[in-house]
Amino acid sequence: MPGSSTAEILSQAIGTLVLVRLKGGREIRGKLRSFDQHMNLVLEEAEELKPQNKNRKLGTIIVRGDNVVLISPVK
Repeated sequence: MPGSSTAEILSQAIGTLVLVRLKGGREIRGKLRSFDQHMNLVLEEAEELKPQNKNRKLGTIIVRGDNVVLISPVK
């Protein structure tokens, strides 16, 4: 999306499933509820993705923005 800011793109993702990769290689999938200018995220129905499909349910969590490496929509 040429010309779209990160905030605009994330605003469109509110209420949808996203994949968040964190420093250290951890990955969390959940429904994006909100975010702020520091990229702090609130995820609902979150789960940590682990090898061999042994995912861990986390519920509603807050992810500090300084730990986020990338955010991607999940299809």
